[in-house]
Amino acid sequence: MYSKEDRERILADLDASGLPAAVFAKLPGNPSRNSLSGWRRQAEAGELDVPVRDVRGRCERSRHERYPEAAKREALALRRKGMRWCDIARRLNVSSGTVVRSWAKAAERATMAPKEAVSMEDRKPKDMARAELEERLAEAQMQARVLQELMRDPKAADPERLSNKQKTALGERLRRDYGYSLGTILSFLDISKSTYEYDKGAIARDAARAEAVRVRVRGAFERSRRIYGYRRVRASILSGADGEEPMAVSELEVRRAMKAGGMRARRTRERLHYSSYAGEPDERPGNAPLGEGGVHDFSAEHPDEMVVSDVAEFKAGGRKVYLSPIVDCFDGMPAAWSVSLHPDSALCDSSLRACLGTLPEGHAPVVGHTDGGCQYRAGSWKRICDEGGVVRSMSRKGRCPDNARAEGFFGTLKEEFYNGRDWSAVPPERFMEELDAFMEWYRNGRLKAFRDGEGRTVYDTITGHRRRLGYAA
Repeated sequence: MYSKEDRERILADLDASGLPAAVFAKLPGNPSRNSLSGWRRQAEAGELDVPVRDVRGRCERSRHERYPEAAKREALALRRKGMRWCDIARRLNVSSGTVVRSWAKAAERATMAPKEAVSMEDRKPKDMARAELEERLAEAQMQARVLQELMRDPKAADPERLSNKQKTALGERLRRDYGYSLGTILSFLDISKSTYEYDKGAIARDAARAEAVRVRVRGAFERSRRIYGYRRVRASILSGADGEEPMAVSELEVRRAMKAGGMRARRTRERLHYSSYAGEPDERPGNAPLGEGGVHDFSAEHPDEMVVSDVAEFKAGGRKVYLSPIVDCFDGMPAAWSVSLHPDSALCDSSLRACLGTLPEGHAPVVGHTDGGCQYRAGSWKRICDEGGVVRSMSRKGRCPDNARAEGFFGTLKEEFYNGRDWSAVPPERFMEELDAFMEWYRNGRLKAFRDGEGRTVYDTITGHRRRLGYAA
């Protein structure tokens, strides 16, 4: 138990310290906050003799005495001029700035603007001074402009719930577009100058970062011939495959930069009608990729175990150009290809010979899968397969999915190289050169997603992937 003298002494020490009761109670040797509150009530009732505190800015009135209406109107008028809540309270001898703020909220709930709360008589224009009318007009214009700026952003938050960074960005737009002074912006948005300047610097740093990312994204996108989506663009920047130093960048930054810059991968579809079917001159060989239940398996454990081939048609310069690639089922690499103006046996035979020419001596038999086109049933094709030890495999009649691996390769080729571009004025010879260059880049420079030993997705070129696995590229 504390004696009366101890309680009076402790309350005097509390007043002399200037600390809140909660903080004073945590000091060593001091009583609890509840005890201090009880003793304070005893002192107010006269049971304890404690000197009255002389605190600057405190009003000398009873605990629950109301403030006069004139003081409230004067406080809100000072707030309209940009004075801080605490300064208003100190000037008018009010207990705290929180009380003045509560007056503003009460005026707002009473359908009166928080910074314009005056009596109804004072609201009559004939009794208002011209300066006050101009001040109110300027404030109303600022409120309208703030709302106008917020309405430009469909994701804008409630004006009363803006973060400091959002307030700073809004203030900079108002200063730039309407020429408001910094003091006016700070007062209207209720934000300190230090916070405003800090967030202004953060916004500038964010803008510089966004510009650096935009430049890198644009470079990687153009280097990919405008065919990469955001995943491969980001992989190019992370690995330095775009010809620059590797740079850490998030997926969101890349997507935001591509959207702002209008960078969209070409995805225009156009059906090219070409069929090499010429009847059934002989019996078809077996369909090696077709398993039980009609499920196809185009996978290969090692390079050159299984290849697929087909013929694709392109239009350029009023002529037709044909491509015959040999695609390795191990990793989708075009092992060899031929380009010609005629879809004859010589086109397909030359690509097969080029593929067999890259195999080491004594290589195990290769499974060569094709559709039922006339080029793959010709005597020259059969003879090359027999001489090179190639096991022929052929799709069933009218079953396009039986050669899905080749069709998928053509789909990617047309999307990334052919579709979406006007080739009508390009001479066929020039088109064939560009197609050949794209095939080289597809094999040696194009990023592709692979699964590593731990199941993670890794972006690399086909030749780079083979080098990492220990195969000769």
